[in-house]
Amino acid sequence: MAKGILISAPSSGTGKTTVMLGLLRALAEDGLAVQPFKSGPDYIDPAFHLAAAKRASFNLDTWAMDNTLLNAISAQAAGADICVAEGSMGLFDGVATKGQTGFGSSAETAKRMGWPVVLVIDVGGQAQSAAATALGFKAYDPDLPFAGVILNRVASPRHERLTRLGMERAGVKVLGSLPRRGDLALPERHLGLIQAVEHPDLETAISGYANFLREHVDLEAIKAAALSGPDTPSAPLPTPPAQRIALARDAAFSFTYPHLLEGWRKAGAEILPFSPLANEAPETDADLVWLPGGYPELHGGTLAAAETFRKGLQKHAETKPVHGECGGYMALGEALIDKHGNRHQMAGLLGLVTSYEKRKFHLGYRRAVLQNAMPGFDAGHALRGHEFHYSTILDEPDAPLANVYDADGNPVPETGSIKGHVTGTFFHLITGETA
Repeated sequence: MAKGILISAPSSGTGKTTVMLGLLRALAEDGLAVQPFKSGPDYIDPAFHLAAAKRASFNLDTWAMDNTLLNAISAQAAGADICVAEGSMGLFDGVATKGQTGFGSSAETAKRMGWPVVLVIDVGGQAQSAAATALGFKAYDPDLPFAGVILNRVASPRHERLTRLGMERAGVKVLGSLPRRGDLALPERHLGLIQAVEHPDLETAISGYANFLREHVDLEAIKAAALSGPDTPSAPLPTPPAQRIALARDAAFSFTYPHLLEGWRKAGAEILPFSPLANEAPETDADLVWLPGGYPELHGGTLAAAETFRKGLQKHAETKPVHGECGGYMALGEALIDKHGNRHQMAGLLGLVTSYEKRKFHLGYRRAVLQNAMPGFDAGHALRGHEFHYSTILDEPDAPLANVYDADGNPVPETGSIKGHVTGTFFHLITGETA
């Protein structure tokens, strides 16, 4: 396995994403082939990684993925000089199951891959005390390789000196010290970061992050800290659910896990992108139409007016399968109500009516056992995925697609739907379980 490191933090909001993007670009500018990864189920960050490293980023998820799939995804680093993975939430944050914690955590990913952790610590409001935090993270799991820390939001040279003294006393290596700057935050909305395609000037932002890191981080020390994990047997990525797949792809529909698309392509499937927002219909000779998640609630009026898209979708569904997940599922329904209470007509292939006016937070891993078949999977097959949205179901009259459970095995009411050739789920598919 290629050598690598994992960028993590004690919690969300510490600046690890901007550090990640700057590091990816700086290492690439140094002539390295850099393979990015994302620990956990986040489907927004990989697009930012691609923009920074010019190489597709893949999710590694130790809760949802078995060893075979993890091996297949880690093999995408073939030819890379270094892997850089970005953690999710805090380093040890994962699901708690049967009295144990940490399943699916960034720490678990780092141990599984053999990559040392670089901890980004926000030292605002403290100095030597930051060393106690760093020491706690270093000592919490003695089996976790720990490379050192990057100090973020340092207020002054004196502040840096005092903080470094604490780290020295604790025996924690400082790999960089980033002065406080107010212009480094990426724009956000209710699911986290905005999409990479929506950033007004992403290339300029990433170049700025890279220059900033180059000035304040010891890149050579970070390169030297990277370690290789154990060699793993090769394995195939997930196979495609059809040969010719019409895939909705624009600002309203963009959340598909990269390992799925890569697996489909490598198995010889043809992916035929089309834009519902541009009122494009799917290719008439496609075997399957797949509508990913995204932000249809921000484009309700445009989608309601996209008659060519809607009629093409309806025509396809008369004889061939259509599948939607999360935002794509909502777009297959009867109507979507935006946050202002405006009701927008959707495709009408399912009876689903959802509302963002009545917000309800849905977040977490999902295990689904199919009651009915969906593209690529027979009835009875178990799937693993992740759900993250704020919509409320007002009406879901069609037959349920699956029995859905959270990470602890508790039933989840959002079961997905099936009607004729049309299926949909609120969770984003990560993988099907193997026997």
